[in-house]
This record gives sequence, structure tokens and C-alpha cells, in this order.
Amino acid sequence: MKVIVNRTYEDVSHSASQYIQTQIKHNPHSVLGLATGSTPLGLYKKLVMDYRAGHTDYSKVSTINLDEYVGLSKTHPQSYHTFMRNNLFSHINIIDQHTHIPNGQAMNLGEECARYNRTLELLGPPDILILGIGENGHIGFNEPGTSFNEKTQVVKLKESTRRANARLFSSIHDVPKEAITMGIESILSSTCILLLATGERKNKAIQQLLEGKIHEEFPASALHLHPNVTLIVDESAYNRDASPRQSFNPAIYE
Repeated sequence: MKVIVNRTYEDVSHSASQYIQTQIKHNPHSVLGLATGSTPLGLYKKLVMDYRAGHTDYSKVSTINLDEYVGLSKTHPQSYHTFMRNNLFSHINIIDQHTHIPNGQAMNLGEECARYNRTLELLGPPDILILGIGENGHIGFNEPGTSFNEKTQVVKLKESTRRANARLFSSIHDVPKEAITMGIESILSSTCILLLATGERKNKAIQQLLEGKIHEEFPASALHLHPNVTLIVDESAYNRDASPRQSFNPAIYE
């Protein structure tokens, strides 16, 4: 795992945007795996600014998102369909049919998970997948205790995750209790993974990640099983006892 320590959230967003822009210029037909939440907002703003400056063309790019809340319509203010439309898709020249997000209102959630797995297989694995990390180590909505061998699945959200997201809803009672998420096996199929982490609230999770211990009670630890992961982190989220701007190479695990 390569670790890049930037000074600020703005710098993290800039570093991540450079990876995305370089990938698309190298392959205009790139498949991007995308995350939601506050962490990638700065990245998406950078991509929009770059597009408006005429530097990157998204007309041949495809995207596949990590997750969506169960029960929210695509037009709900807190759905991830709305998030992606408001913060990225409506500001660049990507084709709507090339963007993919789970349907949280599917009549049969099991069939929806199967459909999403097929979509991922047809697109091919993401060339770059953007991830955030939860305070409890979740990636996507894969909560502690999730098997590393799961593909797209319906998960029950931990109360800690619901509380963390409650600021975006009228109250915690309005936060959905379930979500459809790309499973850890699906995440690890990506060619390259960018894990973004900023702010002091993520410091403990990042320290635990960098310890290198792999276990299902800390889902992000599965990233040590992938050959091409880059952690881009700001100084407030980083382990301050470690030397900055280093590369971290975990031990080999049986």
C-alpha cells in the first residue's frame, strides 16, 4: 500500500483528481468506481473545474457507484443518485446511460444485487475505484464482520454509521437501516484503488489500517490483499507518530 500524506483536504482532493484525469487521458473508455459522502466532494469539484477548463472529456467514460440506500427514490435529496447528479454528473459531459448506481427501490433486492454484479462484469473491473473509510473501518457500506468474499449485497447499517450520516437527514429516524453495496470481493476486483481519508475523526481508523492486521472486523484491512492501493490522506487524519510521505508495505499474510 502506497501512502501519500498531503497537508490539507484541498491537497488530497487535488492529488486524487490528478489520478483520475491521467487515467482518462490514457484511456478515454475508462471505468471509474465512485464513492459518495463528504470525503470525495472536493475531488468531484476539482474534476468539474478541470472539465470546464476543457482538459478532460468524459463522453466515453463509464462509472459504477459503490452503493445506495435501500428505500430511497432516485430523486430523494439524500439518495446517492441525487448526490452524484448534483456534484458531478450534471456538470460534465458524461452520458447518463454510462453511469450506474444500485436501485434502492427495487422490488426484489436480491435480483437487483445480481443485476449489479452482472453490470460490473460487463463493464469490466473499474480502472480506478475511489473509496472512503468509515470511523469503524467500513468501506462502501461493508460493515465490521462482513465477509471478504461477498459481491454486491444488501447490508444492515450499524448504528454508528447511521449516526454519522444523520447530519444529512432531518433526524436519525430518517436514515435508512439498509443499503445495497458493492461487496469487498467486488471492490478488490478493481485494477487500482484510491482510498481517501481526511480529518481527525478518521485518524484512529487510519492508524489501525496502517498496522497491517487483516481481519473481517475491520473491513478496510482487506485492502492489504490488493496489489495496487494508494492511500491519500491529510495530516490531521494521518498517524502523527509516523514519518510523513512514506510508502507502507504490509507484511505477507498466510
